Amino acid sequence: MSKTNTTGNRSGLGVSLQGAEPAADLPGLARCAEDGGADTLWLASHLFQRDPIVQTVMTLSATQRITGALMSLSPYVMHPVQIAMTAASLNEHFPGRICLCIGAGAPGDLAAAGILRPKPLATLAESLEITKSLLSGDVINLQGQQFRVTGRSLETGRQDVPIVLAATGPKMLRLAGRHADGVLLSAATTVEFVRWSLDQVSASAETRKVRHIGLVFASVDNDEGRAYEKLKRLLAFVLRGAHHEPNITMGGASLNRQALYDAVADNNWSRAVAMISDEVVARHSVSGTPDQVQARLEEYRAAGLDEVVVAGIDERSSLAATLAALQPPAGTRLGA
Repeated sequence: MSKTNTTGNRSGLGVSLQGAEPAADLPGLARCAEDGGADTLWLASHLFQRDPIVQTVMTLSATQRITGALMSLSPYVMHPVQIAMTAASLNEHFPGRICLCIGAGAPGDLAAAGILRPKPLATLAESLEITKSLLSGDVINLQGQQFRVTGRSLETGRQDVPIVLAATGPKMLRLAGRHADGVLLSAATTVEFVRWSLDQVSASAETRKVRHIGLVFASVDNDEGRAYEKLKRLLAFVLRGAHHEPNITMGGASLNRQALYDAVADNNWSRAVAMISDEVVARHSVSGTPDQVQARLEEYRAAGLDEVVVAGIDERSSLAATLAALQPPAGTRLGA
């Protein structure tokens, strides 16, 4: 039996794996994250990639303490009852080490699989209600716009699994504030956009405690320029999306998003990467020398993040070096 995770001495750091990692590399990456002090390993759910449920079992079996987060299971792909069953069953095998994150899913992936994405706000609201009720051990009776679930409860009974909502737009952020245990913000967001997003969450949460979690691209090197170069292609790919326009504007770096989109669409990566200046990297990530990344991490924490999830690293030595640079000073204790 694995050891139950506790919150007595949290680092406030997580690690994200995107599903592209070969199966043979996964246990080592999981142990590296745990040894590096990460609280949570976020296993992405991307269609056509590796299955996050299998990945979670493999990572938690290879470790002793770290929590496994099912990152953004989509109710368009998996019915909310099945999502709740999955989280409950995993929590029976790994008690206290499971976190459930739900989200609409990437539009491009859903379209490629021929899956429609109607009424995301209503769909996610009903999914939160169903999963929360079932994991609480309750009999569910819901006649919603998207789902109808009546007169049943989970065989497992109550399972204490926190439910996080992956959210970007203001309506989804406010939904997280009203009903989720936590909110997950996407990567490549600036400190300014993080602050604005969490203001939306807090406005609807009122007196509720909602954990603030953010994916943050990270790169550390004794040479600042090398650290920045490592992230430029990844940032070009991510920041091309139209939904990042407010994020780019709030961050203040000079970047023509439409021109970036066109360059990526044309598969002109040299042009796309050239548009990502050092200023863009500095504002949209935690990157630079060890001292710089520690200072930048504190800016994200000051913006309101309870957990900073390191993203964009799939190699063990780089992950170990980054986590070492991001660890709080000795004797510092962060709240759960």
